[in-house]
Amino acid sequence: MLRILFLTLCGLLTRTRADPGALLRLGTDIMNHEVQSAMDESHILEKMAAEAGKKRPGMKPIKGITNLKVKDVQLPVITLNFIPGVGIFQCVSTGMTITGKSFMGGNMEIILVLNITATNRLLQDEASGLPVFKSEGCEVILVSMKTKLPSSMPPKVVNKLLDSTLRKVLPTLLCPAINAVLVYVNRKWANLNVAMPVGQMGTVKYALASTPTTTASYFQVDFSPVVQLQEGTAIQLAEAGEALELPEGYAEGSSQLLLSATLLTAELALLQKSFDVNIQDKTTGELPSQTTETLAGFIPEVAEAYPKPKPLVTQIRINKPPRVTMKTGKSLLHLHGTLEMFAARRRHKAPVSLFRLETHFNLKIQYSVHENRLQLATSLDRLLSLSRVSSSIGAFREKGLTGFITDYLQEAYVPVVNDLLQVGLPLPDLLDMNYNLAELDIVENALVLDLKLD
Repeated sequence: MLRILFLTLCGLLTRTRADPGALLRLGTDIMNHEVQSAMDESHILEKMAAEAGKKRPGMKPIKGITNLKVKDVQLPVITLNFIPGVGIFQCVSTGMTITGKSFMGGNMEIILVLNITATNRLLQDEASGLPVFKSEGCEVILVSMKTKLPSSMPPKVVNKLLDSTLRKVLPTLLCPAINAVLVYVNRKWANLNVAMPVGQMGTVKYALASTPTTTASYFQVDFSPVVQLQEGTAIQLAEAGEALELPEGYAEGSSQLLLSATLLTAELALLQKSFDVNIQDKTTGELPSQTTETLAGFIPEVAEAYPKPKPLVTQIRINKPPRVTMKTGKSLLHLHGTLEMFAARRRHKAPVSLFRLETHFNLKIQYSVHENRLQLATSLDRLLSLSRVSSSIGAFREKGLTGFITDYLQEAYVPVVNDLLQVGLPLPDLLDMNYNLAELDIVENALVLDLKLD
């Protein structure tokens, strides 16, 4: 009994590690940019400087100074270091000038260069399920001071003002800036809870699979995407069989998004019905005229049944969910279904079925990003199998049709698929991420977006 329990637990753990979907690694490049942008865009230090002289609950006045003002706040420089298992250590280097009147009379001015440091933990909010940063252990470290004080102030009073009172008050004045910036950053995770459309057929939502983790080089956010048809039915992602892992070789501190082949398979399953097409154009691409006369060149029996040329109507039905596979440098879209050809008739009469073939073919996928959506463009890779299901013109060798069907798929069907795929697949909407600059790599069972800032 214990052995059975042990094996069951091992199986559960294996499936947990191999949870398919997507993962995001955020290195110092993206995180520095996001925090610096939040600091710059929020203008939080300038706002706090403007509030410094006002009386607020919990705000201690600086003893010995009245008419306090803070001005000349320098543009902050932010440095981040990852703390494994915790989050990031943040240092904000800035400078400012404090002015006011001394209790002994006369104007005074203190020019400060300082560092604001704090540890920012990356957690998962229990209510929303979103990543959230929480600051703790904020300190203000004085790097240098220059003073212009009334000459009447005794040295002991000056030392007490600078060394004691000022050091106690500055954290109360400046540490809220760290929290305010994190609130600004945390808001940029909010769209992860929004289901994003895939055309009119369904949606994808990048839900967190677990609490984000921190290493010495990056944050890792594991996603368990929810892929759902428009009517509400969820499409389950297939078991990948192995854990998602980024290959080595990416620059230290860089950021990547990895999308599994199983996720792309589930997303394309939303579009399966749209892969079913009827094609009745007499002229298609570089193909010869699509008539029974052309078809008779491959199946002589057609000429016997239709001595006068009739336009062809082709019906393609995909009867299994599309499947994406990836090997290093190459990605394929596997399509299984039927291809049925009809001879058209006049006066609105229903076309007559000539034959129906069971078929399996692959399309080669090229990936790109446009307007922050993953774009797919395909070309025919191989026609893998043809087998006759039914025929009104008698028996014939399916192999003789291989060249004709191959050309037909490339010239007539692939353009329809590519038009369909222009809807694009959504990418995780977080931190105002710009995926358009990413470099794309096809690796084993996954697509990697190597994220770039410029």
